[in-house]
Amino acid sequence: MDVFTALGDPVRRALLRRLAEGPARVVDLAADHDISRPAVSRHLKVLGEAGLVAGTAQGRERHYTLVPSALEPVAVLLAELSDRTPRIPEHVLDALELEVRRTRRDRAADRHARTERKDAG
Repeated sequence: MDVFTALGDPVRRALLRRLAEGPARVVDLAADHDISRPAVSRHLKVLGEAGLVAGTAQGRERHYTLVPSALEPVAVLLAELSDRTPRIPEHVLDALELEVRRTRRDRAADRHARTERKDAG
């Protein structure tokens, strides 16, 4: 199972958020959702197949934990996308500052001219 496919479901994402807080049993996880325990178990199975969670048997119960290292492909993709953000060269910002000053000066001159016309009229 692909990590991205497993993350595509909002219930599975919520389960991962909960497991990030610490290990939990299916019954604990099901209590947080309006779905049955078998449905939560199926979601956990998908997350397990993607390597995102690990389940260990403790008596008759299974305790699930998050496997943070399995999120590495997501982190890599996000880093790649973040690095593609275009950088604004410094000289462009200098030109913007000059234009802002010019606009302020022109607006102040317009206000001054309108005030003089009112006073003359």
